[in-house]
Amino acid sequence: MTIREADLFSYYLSSLPMVKKAVVYERTADAAIVFEGDRQELIRQILQFRCEDETLNEIVPRDSGRALNQKYKEKLLQKAAVRVCTKLFFPAPLRAVCTALQSVRYLAKGIRCLLHRQLDVEVLDAAAISVSMLRMDFDTAGSVMFLLGIGELLEEWTHKKSVGDLARSMSLKIEKVWQEADGCEVLVPISQIREGDRIVVHTGNVIPLDGVVVSGEAMVNQASMTGESAPVRKTADHYVYAGTAVEEGAITLCVKKAAGSTRFERIVTMIEESEKLKSSLESKASTLADALVPWSLGGTILTWLLTRSATRALSILMVDFSCALKLAMPLSVLSAMREAGSHQITVKGGSYLEAIAEASTIVFDKTGTLTKAKPTVADIIPFEGRDPNELLRIAACLEEHFPHSMANAIVQESAKRGLIHEEMHSKVDYIVAHGIASYIGDSRVVIGSSHFVFEDETCIVPEGEREVFDSLSPAYSHLYMAIGGRLAAVICIQDPLREEAPEVIRALRDLGISKIVMMTGDSEQTARSIASQIGVDEYYSEVLPEDKAQYIEREKKKGRKVIMVGDGINDSPALAAADVGIAVSEGAEIAREIADITISTDALWQLVTLKALSNALMKRVRTNYRAVIGFNLGLIFLGVGGILQPAASALLHNTSTLVISLKSMTNLLK
Repeated sequence: MTIREADLFSYYLSSLPMVKKAVVYERTADAAIVFEGDRQELIRQILQFRCEDETLNEIVPRDSGRALNQKYKEKLLQKAAVRVCTKLFFPAPLRAVCTALQSVRYLAKGIRCLLHRQLDVEVLDAAAISVSMLRMDFDTAGSVMFLLGIGELLEEWTHKKSVGDLARSMSLKIEKVWQEADGCEVLVPISQIREGDRIVVHTGNVIPLDGVVVSGEAMVNQASMTGESAPVRKTADHYVYAGTAVEEGAITLCVKKAAGSTRFERIVTMIEESEKLKSSLESKASTLADALVPWSLGGTILTWLLTRSATRALSILMVDFSCALKLAMPLSVLSAMREAGSHQITVKGGSYLEAIAEASTIVFDKTGTLTKAKPTVADIIPFEGRDPNELLRIAACLEEHFPHSMANAIVQESAKRGLIHEEMHSKVDYIVAHGIASYIGDSRVVIGSSHFVFEDETCIVPEGEREVFDSLSPAYSHLYMAIGGRLAAVICIQDPLREEAPEVIRALRDLGISKIVMMTGDSEQTARSIASQIGVDEYYSEVLPEDKAQYIEREKKKGRKVIMVGDGINDSPALAAADVGIAVSEGAEIAREIADITISTDALWQLVTLKALSNALMKRVRTNYRAVIGFNLGLIFLGVGGILQPAASALLHNTSTLVISLKSMTNLLK
């Protein structure tokens, strides 16, 4: 099978309801399948697979990582085969010539470091290989270079695989877009969009495809592509990239690259160049490794001066701390990020796992985070004798353009009641954390919070209906809808608490979080009720986006590491301000783009998994430090004492480096 055929077949098998697990082997065109149910039925479904299936080709990503794995497996096998053949079939003189030729690369690296006045691990490697060859010990020199080469390949493979896995998890997962057709906006599957089509992107949405703006104006957050923290103004004729997010405004763009073809490659480049990928753990390990090189060289010279034994002096050169420190720490971090991915947690950089481990404060948004991601409309209370269904139809018509769980609840309730709505309004304006506004004919329609409708928009409660207004149930969240400056309806949203929330709060405390805070734009009564049920330390009601961000900044000034968990457009400033911003995957697309970590919404338990994973990573790093320093110091003492020969020291040192590195690649959690 080709790589592409294997990817398609693997995805097809995984999509079958009967299949629990499937592994496809492209070399032999085989598949190992674990399934439940009737074997003949499974075989019948397998026989329906066609590589030419257009729908399948659109769904399955082009970059699966299979080609990368195949490439590095071949490299490792090739290197091992060459080493075995050389040892078994080459005479000693020919082996010596091969070793001398191989050494040129390592010697050149060492000389280059010295010319730049740097004492790095390359100098130690070059010195160890040079001394071995000067002593005519070509077997030791060859073993050292073989193990160094294996280590380099393993590091490169793991790094590229982790980056690829991370990039795939960060790639766009947009299923539908608003296409402009005959002056109207139609919601269509993204697979139907072709180059030259026009699509509309509203506030809070991610731009799904590369294109050129043809109309409208928007402030676009390009942090995921360029690293720019400030949003960039985009107007007609400006180019916009897939994966960037509209913070404010709305644009219509002409698609230039269907299916976001370059998104994956740009993310890979961004990750590889971004310092966010490197945690301070890796920087400390690299700094310590380089700092130990002069001591190793000094110890070698001192040993030779005191003992006049080249063998004992060489045993120090054969053992350096740099290899294990520089290899094990990055592998630990990258493997932890990959393991997080297996739990449907996307971590955009190693530094965030370290920050999670050190965090003492966590701030939760309420709606869609501590409460269920899919609220429902419990009731519609009309005013002035209006028809509830007509009011719901108008609300759904306006809300369907905006990505928020409450907006989704209104749209779904409208569909459930079979209410068909046409675009009868003018352009809809989204006011972050407040609501939306538009015009139907000459009447201004606003939907949003009490603060927005009654204070900002100065709408009034109709005469004689104050009693109905004052008797609204505090058990629900309320969306207020006003037409022409008069309250038309209150939409009661049932937003039940997640069953697991109280247990998750307790588990986070057990894992080291000392301060748990809830913030919401809801009323004081609703906030107090939820806070008492889940047991948070503090809660704040009727807050604005800037209030959340300011609270986080105050906590950081006190020296506390802060985690923010949210899902809406209004959470974006706080997600950006926190040491670690965590967005739930069903929330607003812009929140997912700005956040440092994304979790799925199936359960809050993923936060506990994330905290436990981060704590375990820090524990592994400390264990690695002790193992590397302790074992290699022991080898140095045994070598200086004449107990171990240089070849044995080199073998044990490189073997320990590989063992520690392979251990660092294993899962942290059971």
